[in-house]
Amino acid sequence: MSRSIQQENLAGTLQSILADKLVSLQTQRGELTIVVRAEDIVNVSQMLRDSSGLSFDTLIDLCGIDYSTYGESLSAKHGLRDKRFAVIYHLLSVKLNHRLRIRVLAENDEFPVIDSVTEIWPVANWFEREAFDLYGIVFTGHPDLRRILTDYGFVGNPFRKDFPLSGYVEMRYDEEQKRVIYQPVSIEPREITPHVIREEHYGNFES
Repeated sequence: MSRSIQQENLAGTLQSILADKLVSLQTQRGELTIVVRAEDIVNVSQMLRDSSGLSFDTLIDLCGIDYSTYGESLSAKHGLRDKRFAVIYHLLSVKLNHRLRIRVLAENDEFPVIDSVTEIWPVANWFEREAFDLYGIVFTGHPDLRRILTDYGFVGNPFRKDFPLSGYVEMRYDEEQKRVIYQPVSIEPREITPHVIREEHYGNFES
């Protein structure tokens, strides 16, 4: 069976099983992406795992994303409006050898919340902690939602697009207090895009 036919069959199965829980479905670069509402992610995940025609037994990856300024146009495209944060899930069916991407947009930009899928795919535990740490997305029902990459006393979420490149605070060891302390960053914000200087006739080749 060709890859395109397999994708068409999978798309038809998804539409049949998920029905009204499917906000949108699209194929890009040979990969299927579906959009579902935040309130449906647990039910949808269970159907994706347990339905014999889908059998998505493996969660390969889960990550947060900050659509920031272009989130409005993306959200409108999928029948949703003014959503900034989303969670992306990448699934694999080992049994049926097909893959799927899920996009779920959080309803509230100020306090993005999405239900945890750790009971469906236990591997989501650390992935959700990472999205919580870096994007500030809260996963309700997570068994141990703590920071995982930054320090527990870290302020802010470094992968949000409005987070300064230099951060808000820095830490150092204080000799007088004999402990590590936090203080405002002491470096000035700077542009880190490299300035490329080329020779005058760079790229001009004579035969």
